[in-house]
Amino acid sequence: MALRMRDKVALVLGAGSSGPGWGNGKAAAVLYAREGAKLVAVDVRAEAAAETAKIVASEGGEALALAGDVTDEAQIQAIVAETLARFGRIDVLHNNVGITDIGELEDITKERWQRVMDINLTGAMLASKAVVPAMLQQGGGAIVNISSTAAIHINDYHYYSYSASKAGLNHLTRALAIRYAKDNIRVNAIMPGLMDTPLIHRQIAGSYADTEAMIAARNARSPMGRMGDAWDVARAALFLASDEARYITGVCLPVDGGLTCLAG
Repeated sequence: MALRMRDKVALVLGAGSSGPGWGNGKAAAVLYAREGAKLVAVDVRAEAAAETAKIVASEGGEALALAGDVTDEAQIQAIVAETLARFGRIDVLHNNVGITDIGELEDITKERWQRVMDINLTGAMLASKAVVPAMLQQGGGAIVNISSTAAIHINDYHYYSYSASKAGLNHLTRALAIRYAKDNIRVNAIMPGLMDTPLIHRQIAGSYADTEAMIAARNARSPMGRMGDAWDVARAALFLASDEARYITGVCLPVDGGLTCLAG
């Protein structure tokens, strides 16, 4: 079977993992490379980007690791310029950076709210703004935004800024998809549901008595009786980024084991 990303260049923002194991961005970055893409792995933590690039290199792939903050427009522009200088094109922009902020409404500060918006939503806009000119010049490309089912489904977690930022990311996805459809730039989003990734152990575990209670509760809430993992998200991203999805744009795809059907 032909490699689906052969001769393509994938720029993955948030290509590291927030803890040991496989986060969504790390898995997607490695899967793009396994399917033939030249990878630019970017993370705010240089060591996390380097770890992902090292995995790709160990498997015979080509990867460039860069540190970068998606809220800093100058850094994003520099990353895009370095990617183009190294590889000459950008076929896939994968926006994976995101954080949660759990708390009651009365405890949310303007600064906390704005930080989530800057990282989860504005970062994707700045990255798209930086990459789209190159995609226009080369005749097309694909943008994959990692959203969340929290964008469309209210759950038990009190993370208002997270839900709002992901809802905004969904609409940004659709707006850009329509704007650039005639330019052969496809823009889609993935909405992970209940996933077992390092992120939940760092940012959600505090809402439960212990880790085992968290895992059991999240498994029980899924119609499939189990959480998904980073590879489920990565496989969906690979499809949307590949030419197999050449007539798909403006889609916000749940990868959630049927969870959002219950919100129906």
